[in-house]
Amino acid sequence: EAGPTMVGDEHSDPDLMDFLGARKRNMLGNNFCEYYVNDVPRVVLDKLEQLGYRVVSMTGVGQTLVWCLHRE
Repeated sequence: EAGPTMVGDEHSDPDLMDFLGARKRNMLGNNFCEYYVNDVPRVVLDKLEQLGYRVVSMTGVGQTLVWCLHRE
């Protein structure tokens, strides 16, 4: 997959978003904000692994890939 990668919503942990280098944006027509990074998903997942997150599941929704992660 290619970037950018959506990594959170407007209620996400700001410290985690800062660690990922994420920027907050509001797409035209949406009434919510989202965080994204220009990194590809592989790079984002590697960064999250450093913090103890592990992939629990992954699925495709249309042309979107969704990963579910957990940290112990």
